[in-house]
Amino acid sequence: MTYVQNLWLYFVLLFGIIIVPGMDMFFVIANALTGGRMAGLAAVLGINLGGIYHTIFGAFFAGLITTLAPQLITAILLTSAGYMAWVGYTLIRSSITVDSIGAAPRRSIVSAFRQGFVTCILNPKAYMFVLAVYPTFIQPRFGQVWTQALVMGLLTVVTQFTIYGGLGIAAAKTRALLTGNPGVTIVIGRICGVIFFVVAGFTVWHALTG
Repeated sequence: MTYVQNLWLYFVLLFGIIIVPGMDMFFVIANALTGGRMAGLAAVLGINLGGIYHTIFGAFFAGLITTLAPQLITAILLTSAGYMAWVGYTLIRSSITVDSIGAAPRRSIVSAFRQGFVTCILNPKAYMFVLAVYPTFIQPRFGQVWTQALVMGLLTVVTQFTIYGGLGIAAAKTRALLTGNPGVTIVIGRICGVIFFVVAGFTVWHALTG
């Protein structure tokens, strides 16, 4: 697999995890509904900063493993595959529905930005995702760890801003879609579950053949 193909696979997985309705998405919509578009976009930028933090954390972890304990890479990849398969299974089996998106207290743009950042960096699922995914996609044969992490980080920020920013701008319509069409969120969750299974299979293949 070439570097470009590897990067595309990462983007597909990233897109899948961001598009699934969750805490970050609801936070952006709630802020946009109560504080307007600027508050929604401020929340998105806070989440973006959190994404940069997680990128640095993931790159450090991947680099540490590659440098200090390369013999553990196969075990880590297999563990990562197991985690991604479990996430995929839970997404496929669960019915993701949104009964309501609670209104956030009206706050300043600075507060929306700050809370978006704090919410993102304190999300334990984000750490699990980074620890599972980064060792899979950051590989020494593709060059420097930090160069690869920079590209992945830029992809993360752009994808987050595009999806969450678009939802924040169209907050009212987005809220109606999520709350009034539970079938839509169920389908999104199950499609993303399949994506996780596919990437888990790729990770196992890479661990056993790489």
